[in-house]
Amino acid sequence: MHCNRNAFTLIELLVVIAIIAVLAAILFPVFAQAREQARATVCLSNTRQIGLAVQMYLQDYDETFPIFYAYNTQVPNTTIPAMAGSPLHAGVEVELFPYTKSRNIFTCPDDSGGPTLADPSYGCPGRSTYAACYGSSYRFCHGIFTTIANVSSENNSYYATTAVNTLAGLQLPSETRLMRDEMLPWFTDPKYGYYPAYYQQWHPRGGGIVFADGHSKFIVSAGQFDNEVVCPGGERSGQTDPNAAADGNAGYPGYPVYYWMCD
Repeated sequence: MHCNRNAFTLIELLVVIAIIAVLAAILFPVFAQAREQARATVCLSNTRQIGLAVQMYLQDYDETFPIFYAYNTQVPNTTIPAMAGSPLHAGVEVELFPYTKSRNIFTCPDDSGGPTLADPSYGCPGRSTYAACYGSSYRFCHGIFTTIANVSSENNSYYATTAVNTLAGLQLPSETRLMRDEMLPWFTDPKYGYYPAYYQQWHPRGGGIVFADGHSKFIVSAGQFDNEVVCPGGERSGQTDPNAAADGNAGYPGYPVYYWMCD
């Protein structure tokens, strides 16, 4: 008598499982890379739109850059809450909103926050992203935007100095960094001032940059970042400031570069 064979043997099942495991090991990293590439594409689209918004602002304000603000969660020099979304919040993104018509473009899809968000004074306990806390996932460069004494503020404190910057005053606008992703993967190097107290990885490969002429790109190395112009006079981010002491550029010990003065 012959009987039909309707089931797999144990060995056949183990072979199938092994094949599936091998395929998963091959495909899952590919899927992860594709998802990250999609997030990087969205981020680059955001930076392009923000760059365009800045150009429209410049046209309306005689080529003068917006007033600089950063990391404000309180009305400066008070304890009055003013996190992102509050009518009291001060941020560059607020100035640009009439041109962007959307706050979503100030959110990088890889924005996963950072250690500072848990701080009750200059963070936002309970909020998980820089955009939700400070209004933007992107850092607007202090040396290029306009600083007004007792108006501009950072970390809930007013600036005591004034520096009005215009597009015409930039030596190399197409090379000048106007804005960047808050977190960049090479910030694990302590010389950038983020690691370990402030750093959290966002994009694994690089980050979005907007330049003063309005164009943007996704950069993938510290070398590219350090070579970008960061001050109005054409000084580059990784260039040593020979007058650091006179400029008040404390920098990182042994690394008195223009990044610390103008980024």
